[in-house]
Amino acid sequence: MTQEKRDDYFKPKTGKLNAIIGLLTFFTIIPIKWYTTIEDMAKMAWFTPFIGLLVGTIGIILSYLLYTILHLPALLVACLIYAFFTLINGCHHLDGLLDFSDAIMFQGTAEKKLEIMRDPITGTGALASLFLVGITTIACFYTIITTNLLFLILISEISGKIGLITTCISSKAAPNGTGKEFIEYLSFPTYLISIIICIILSYILNPQFGIFGILGGILGGAIISYISMKHFKIATGDVLGASNEISRLISLIIMIISITI
Repeated sequence: MTQEKRDDYFKPKTGKLNAIIGLLTFFTIIPIKWYTTIEDMAKMAWFTPFIGLLVGTIGIILSYLLYTILHLPALLVACLIYAFFTLINGCHHLDGLLDFSDAIMFQGTAEKKLEIMRDPITGTGALASLFLVGITTIACFYTIITTNLLFLILISEISGKIGLITTCISSKAAPNGTGKEFIEYLSFPTYLISIIICIILSYILNPQFGIFGILGGILGGAIISYISMKHFKIATGDVLGASNEISRLISLIIMIISITI
């Protein structure tokens, strides 16, 4: 490859379709060598839940193969699906949850909390959230798998991304960092369009319980936004990552409650 062709290959690509592909490479470890700018991706932030749609679809296919075809124990399948979601997302959201948890556990000023959130050292708050969120999410997956409502797993992954953009739309951006552009470029009309499309999708996937999952995602994002504004006055990329993990979990819990009642 000549230097001219090499420079053209690595040159950031523009346009909405390129931004969507960029979002896929940004939020997952799917090996697509695609180069675009953070600004272009951030302008398509409303499309983020549909990245969750793709990842969640792979998740329910795996669930079906492992549980229905291979007849693996439901608890093992639940653990594997949680591991799959964590890994395919590049552990970015989980890392954000751990940093976020350490920061809010600290009793001090907003500035000091932000320093702790950026600190690479893992503290007690991070370990506690890793255990509690992880084990509860796995328990929810187990319940859904044993009730044979696999589409709810897909809806929960969409809802995690719904929570992320809900935090974006209801938070003040940090002065720098990758989360800044996503918060600043997301407008309320495009956010609303994303929510409406996801509600329709959730109803198609499961008319009884799907909408409760989307509402859980919105609630999770709003809760993380409130906590973030209370503790830090702003939201960072770590906050957005935490909102994905918490929103997925709240979505699962609300859907399971709706099943039981």
